[in-house]
Amino acid sequence: MKRALILVCAAVLAACGSGEQEDIRAWMDEQAKGMRGAVKALPEIKPFPIVEYAGIGADDPFRKGRMEVEKRANTALRPNLDRRKEPLEAYPLESLRMVGVLSQGKSVHALVLAGKNLHQVKVGNYMGQNFGVVTGISDGDMTLKELVEDVQGDWVERISTLTLQERQEAGR
Repeated sequence: MKRALILVCAAVLAACGSGEQEDIRAWMDEQAKGMRGAVKALPEIKPFPIVEYAGIGADDPFRKGRMEVEKRANTALRPNLDRRKEPLEAYPLESLRMVGVLSQGKSVHALVLAGKNLHQVKVGNYMGQNFGVVTGISDGDMTLKELVEDVQGDWVERISTLTLQERQEAGR
C-alpha cells in the first residue's frame, strides 16, 4: 500500500513538472537570441616619465635622531631608580584615598586606602606612579612631591595633595 502511494505521488509530480520546464526553456532561448556580451577594451597604459631622486645628498628624514625628541641633560632632578619600590607606588595617585590620621607624640601617620587594603604612611614614604614622596601630613590632607617628565624629557617637580575623604564628601 505504501509503495503504491509513493509511486502514484512520484508519477503525478513528474507529470506536473515536465510541461512547465519546456515553456521556460523556450522563453529563455528566445530572450538569449538578442543578447550578446561585450567587454570594453582596456585603456592604453600611459608611460610616465622617469624622474631622478635629487635628495640623495640631503638630510635623511628617517634617521633615528630626527624621529626622537632631543633630551637635554638635566641632572638636577632625577628619580632614584635603584631604590626598592614601596607597595603604594603600584597604584595611581587618583585611586588612593586618605581616610584618616594617626598621631602619637611627634610622629604623624596617614591612613591610605588602596583598593581594599589600608596602609600607614609617614613623611618620606613613596606613593603613586610618578615617584611621589610624602612631604607633609596634617589633620586634613597630605602633600606629595612628584617627579614627572615633561615634553622635552626633563624631570619636573609637581606638588600634589591628597585630602581626607570625609572632607571631600562634605564639600560635595
